[in-house]
Amino acid sequence: MSILNEISEFLQKGKANEVKELCQKALDEGIEAKTILNDGLMHGMGIIGEKFKKNEVYVPEVLIAARAMNTGIVVLKDLLAEGESTSKGKVVLGTVKGDLHDIGKNLVKIMLEGKGMEVVDLGIDVSAEKFIESAKSENATVIACSALLTTTMTEMENVVKAAEEAGIRDQLTIMVGGAPVTDSYCKSIGADLYAPDAASAADVALEALS
Repeated sequence: MSILNEISEFLQKGKANEVKELCQKALDEGIEAKTILNDGLMHGMGIIGEKFKKNEVYVPEVLIAARAMNTGIVVLKDLLAEGESTSKGKVVLGTVKGDLHDIGKNLVKIMLEGKGMEVVDLGIDVSAEKFIESAKSENATVIACSALLTTTMTEMENVVKAAEEAGIRDQLTIMVGGAPVTDSYCKSIGADLYAPDAASAADVALEALS
């Protein structure tokens, strides 16, 4: 079994120490940091994402795998920074104003990063203005809004309106998601994309960026 496969396997099992050691070993063997990232870490995280979609693994396994991935990224970080930017694009992510839930949002962040996107995480209780300001200052083309309450999901419409008022609506892809949100709701408020779960959100965002 190749060392990259081993990294992927250990990551899926959430074995952070082994992932860290193997990433270092792979570097010592002369494998490029970018290759280790793509064919080892992200490969493993991709499999976890697919399994999560099919309900073969659950939130705790995803979080443990993500933690293992992050220990590997720490080993590679300086070398990745020297090379080309490996980012596939930038996403501004947050839970909308009035909503303090972040488990779903944090999962989306893990999945987006696992697919190679750069995530600007604004946290919880984020106003429409803040989403737009961040998209402008960070040069992000995707805004991803999360809501867990029916009372706060209406805030998503304000994000769409704020983008229109700022004159940048046509430059942005606005994604919405969360338990009460549906595809028809997404269309009704004039947002662009809806995803039913974190793994799908990463696929949808990647498609929007390409």
